[in-house]
Amino acid sequence: MQKKMLRLLEFNKIKERLTEHAATSLGKELAMELEPCTDFGAAVKAQEETDEAMTAIRLKGSAPFGGIRNIRAAVKRAEIGGMLNTEELLDVSSTIYGGKQLKRFIESFEENEVNLSMLSGLAEEIIPAGELEAEIKRCIDSDGQVLDSATPGLRTIRQQLRSYEARIREKLETIVRSSSNQKMLSDAIVTIRNERYVIPVKQEYRSAFGGIIHDQSSSGATLFIEPESVVMINNQLREAKGKERQEVEKILTALSNEVASFSDPLLSNLEVLAKLDFIFAKALYGKTLHATKPKLNENGYLNFKNARHPLIPKEDVVPITVELGKAYDSIVITGPNTGGKTVTLKTIGLLTIMAQSGLQLPVEEGSEASIFEHVFADIGDEQSIEQNLSTFSSHMTNIISILDKVNFKSLVLFDELGAGTDPQEGAALAISILDYVKDRGARVVATTHYSELKAYAYNREGVINASVEFNVETLKPTYKLLIGIPGRSNAFEISKRLGLNEKIIEHAKQQISSDTKRVDKMITSLEETKKQAEMEYEEAKILRQEAEKLRSEYEKQKETHELERDRILLEAEEQAKQAVESAMKEAEAIIKELRSYKVSGVKEHQLIDAKKRLEEAAPHLTDRKEKSKKQKENHQQLSPGDEVEVTHLSQKGYIVEKINEQEYLVQIGIMKVNVNAGNLKKVKTKETANRTFVSVKGNGSTVKTELDLRGKRYEDAKIEVDRYLDDAVLAGYSKVNIIHGKGTGALRKGVQEILKKHPNVKGIRMGGAGEGGSGVTVVDLK
Repeated sequence: MQKKMLRLLEFNKIKERLTEHAATSLGKELAMELEPCTDFGAAVKAQEETDEAMTAIRLKGSAPFGGIRNIRAAVKRAEIGGMLNTEELLDVSSTIYGGKQLKRFIESFEENEVNLSMLSGLAEEIIPAGELEAEIKRCIDSDGQVLDSATPGLRTIRQQLRSYEARIREKLETIVRSSSNQKMLSDAIVTIRNERYVIPVKQEYRSAFGGIIHDQSSSGATLFIEPESVVMINNQLREAKGKERQEVEKILTALSNEVASFSDPLLSNLEVLAKLDFIFAKALYGKTLHATKPKLNENGYLNFKNARHPLIPKEDVVPITVELGKAYDSIVITGPNTGGKTVTLKTIGLLTIMAQSGLQLPVEEGSEASIFEHVFADIGDEQSIEQNLSTFSSHMTNIISILDKVNFKSLVLFDELGAGTDPQEGAALAISILDYVKDRGARVVATTHYSELKAYAYNREGVINASVEFNVETLKPTYKLLIGIPGRSNAFEISKRLGLNEKIIEHAKQQISSDTKRVDKMITSLEETKKQAEMEYEEAKILRQEAEKLRSEYEKQKETHELERDRILLEAEEQAKQAVESAMKEAEAIIKELRSYKVSGVKEHQLIDAKKRLEEAAPHLTDRKEKSKKQKENHQQLSPGDEVEVTHLSQKGYIVEKINEQEYLVQIGIMKVNVNAGNLKKVKTKETANRTFVSVKGNGSTVKTELDLRGKRYEDAKIEVDRYLDDAVLAGYSKVNIIHGKGTGALRKGVQEILKKHPNVKGIRMGGAGEGGSGVTVVDLK
């Protein structure tokens, strides 16, 4: 996009405010370089990045950018063999540490299952250079001083330095404390001149101490003398300091070489850190604007809901709602000066550019922006007194430039189109220009004073009138955009409110044509109608909200009542179930007792029949939720293991395998039959069907030809064997297998003792080689 257009729409001011939210100089650079994306995919990505940063700030506050410095120059100098100073090396270490902190901050969201895929992708690119950071910190302290521990050589040199300094001070302190020397000294102190320890001696006693004069006071009354007794030690000290400088340079050179070896990852990290700082700056700026993420499209459709100009304080700006690109692709805003037309124009253009730059917008949720290749603007000083040829020429030169480049991927903004020349010619030119731009497929918003353009909007398909509301009572614009209603000059009303003689106003009205009067009357009617419609809309909105609230409360109460009803029914069913189970247990006990008495005349099959009748007499209680679940399962796809009812045989079994889409192999008792899918009804889930259970055939359940007792205690096994044999006889089986496992043999022995005494058992034998061997007892039934 043209920089001139961006400047006209004040995008540079947006970038300046964005820069204030960047934490580092790296991020500030990117903020100032920001330009709108003309590629749809790039714009969507930029918006997604900003939205992820918004999420991060909302959940954990600002991202940590502390310690990150722009170290590009230092790294590049190290690359060419330059020696970095301690401050530059500390900046490198601090930047490495800051990068690690930011990386951890972003990774923490993934640990908490918050999806920030774009930020995480950038964080992954940060290369930790921990060894370089540690080496710099080992050698240099936080004040920028090279530590004694950096090398053994430096430690030794500094120990010598401290020793020399201590000896010098001791000798000089002895001199200045001596009572005989007090009168010869200007002050009883030890000081330094030219990096050598000296004492202040009065001029007249200069020869009393011997040695070297290094300096004198401004008056010349005091000389700073290095006494002869410390000259040799001072020389040794100076020599040691030279060695120290050489050792420090050696250390700094080594560290600089380390930085050079890490130059690629360090510079790469800087690019990532700059991008992350820039992204978080966009999010922080959006937060100050109370902005929202717009939906983006590439078909030229704009829908800004309650949009605010981002450079006007929120408390001063009046939101506007504007839609462009569906029912109409051109808007003509008419009305008097100072009404807010230019602000409306700039708001539309600036928000479009911001959306294409990845910035969130000061609009309501659900707003939409489009990606344009160009946003053209011709915005001048519409309040200028000098509307002469030169002004007209300036505007026309700019418009010609726009017309040369405009296409169907352009948004064009004209402020006071055709102004600055004869009204009749200006209006004709404005209409012709609008037609040309419209024919090129561009989206257009134009402001004008010309009443002829009101009729233009009515006579052209895809063009709509609009105006900025003006309060005649207060003589102030309300800045509210009215779509579909052309503006009025309000000259007569304003003049009347200001006190102009009514005779003059009436005379002026007579000069206006009847057509103009009818148009003004129509506009007045439209404004009143729109206001009434808006009031009714707001009332309807409130009523709808109240209705939604009542419906929500009703739904909650309904759910509460249903839960309470289900709870009561479940309690009742549970009580009934417990009563039936108690009765069944008692019946079992009676039957066992009768068996033990060997009552004459009571046959075994009679006992079994009695038990069957008891079971059939028990009410079938089903959990209401389970019942609902079963009804749903009947509509599920059948699969092997599902328990089913064969409807045309009134028998139950389970699916062995699926033959094709219409036929299944079903196990019914000891038989396997092919059954059409239409004759099958699912009654249990696969898990339930695979569970080992036994019940009488009369109840329609399947009895397996084997009973697995492995892991059972003897007392439990005894009960299960007794019950299983009864059910197997009723199922018509002549042979069944009891699986007890090998183990210690105790369970096998106990089971076989039960089988030998059972009245329904004809004979038993151990399982053969293919039947499970000694872990199975094969039972022949009567």
